[in-house]
Amino acid sequence: MAVVEELLPVTSRSALLGILLMLLSVLYFFSSRSRSQKKEKEPPGPKPLPILGNLLHLDLKRPHLSLLSMSKQYGSVFTVHLGPRKVVVLSGYETIKQALVNRAEEFENRDLNPLFTEYNQGYGILFSNGKNWKTMRRFTLSTLRDLGMGKKGSEEKIIEETCYLREVFEQFKGKPFRTSEPVSYAVSNVISAIVYGSRFEYTDPVFIDMVTQAKENIRLVGSASIQLYNMFPWLCSWVKNRKRIMINREQFVKEVTRLAGKLQETVNPQDCRGLVDYFFVRQQKEEESGDRNHLFHKNNLIYTVTNLFAAGTDTTAATLCWAFLLMAKYPHVQDQVQKEIDRVIGGRQARMEDRKDLPYTNAVIHEIQRIANIVPMSLPHTTTCDVHFQGYFIKKGTCVIPLLTSVLRDENEWKSPNTFNPEHFLDDKGQFVKRESFLPFSAGHRVCVGESLAKMELFLFFTSILQHFSFTPPPGVSEEQLDLTPAVGLTLSPCPHEMCAVVRNA
Repeated sequence: MAVVEELLPVTSRSALLGILLMLLSVLYFFSSRSRSQKKEKEPPGPKPLPILGNLLHLDLKRPHLSLLSMSKQYGSVFTVHLGPRKVVVLSGYETIKQALVNRAEEFENRDLNPLFTEYNQGYGILFSNGKNWKTMRRFTLSTLRDLGMGKKGSEEKIIEETCYLREVFEQFKGKPFRTSEPVSYAVSNVISAIVYGSRFEYTDPVFIDMVTQAKENIRLVGSASIQLYNMFPWLCSWVKNRKRIMINREQFVKEVTRLAGKLQETVNPQDCRGLVDYFFVRQQKEEESGDRNHLFHKNNLIYTVTNLFAAGTDTTAATLCWAFLLMAKYPHVQDQVQKEIDRVIGGRQARMEDRKDLPYTNAVIHEIQRIANIVPMSLPHTTTCDVHFQGYFIKKGTCVIPLLTSVLRDENEWKSPNTFNPEHFLDDKGQFVKRESFLPFSAGHRVCVGESLAKMELFLFFTSILQHFSFTPPPGVSEEQLDLTPAVGLTLSPCPHEMCAVVRNA
């Protein structure tokens, strides 16, 4: 200032001083405002380490349990750093409903981590965004409805498959066996009948490979090494599970391409056999219209079918495996279910219209879904814009994890959240009660496209199998020794186990 004072007259010095003071005041105002905004609006969370973030706070085999524990400390909206990446976690029924349902458009995008990006390449339903996602989801929903999803059409396909599954169970003659393989084949065949228009034999080696590859990939996606790869993509050369996932994908895509190609040769627009036929008919219409940028091309067909097959098989099959395991674990519940089935249905085939007359059985199925907690962290979302939510600021493009396990185990919503208790879905008169906080299929714009089909499958498979079989632990194993610890994976399936399906003399 001494130099300035020597060069400028008094009035100029005063004016310059005033300008400097004004600039300093403005800078201070904005910097303090920025600091206060950052402190006020960013969701709280554990302090991250450089590069590692909150990696040391997480059990990568059971990340949903780590996040659930954090929610008790930091609240229903909090921040966790997965490596260098900032992620916002939503916990509890009210918070997740507010985000995914009440403000669905702001939270509707799918987070495309390195593996999902590499695997689906932005096509299909599960791992795409924008126009592609909206177009494929709209087409898939309308087509599934045309094919009878949730109606008589799909009911007949499921009933047919229950007969094949019963035959497999009978072959073991009450001796211990693993339920996971035949159950997966049965559920996969329901999807196959809807997608391709026909089912496969359980002994078909190609079909067995497709089911095995889909199940293995879902398991590997939830492994610790894949989670680390998504945090630090430069690790790709050292992650064996990533290589295995991509090999499975290549083989699966090759087979879907072959099956779709065979159907294309005989497609009849007047008599579509399944979703693939509907896709080819729509593709032809788009091409005839002259739209060169239409989305009904090979990649979207392949990855839409892949998404439906993998997601539709794994979640429903895992739930049924939990169902049979829980019936062996809690025989008094199994007895009550069977008594109700015997009284209402007798020896005839169960139908969806029977559900209203089977309140206890319906409650047990819902409680199985709740306690099984198949997709505990849902699939991650991202915000489509800057969001002000519950007093916090969430930047556009932020990864958001709706912690579904916090909904299904919400202490404010369930009387005994960590206990298998069918009474959660029954009133004082023993009638079935719907619960708003029952969200196993997620909610909002990204809710499972096959929700009504899955509900139908669970009811018809469960009632049909319990009508004919009672489940017991293997010889030498007590009910108390049956392990309910889930296996590691993107979804929570029971650990590999054997049990006995004993034919009933009802």
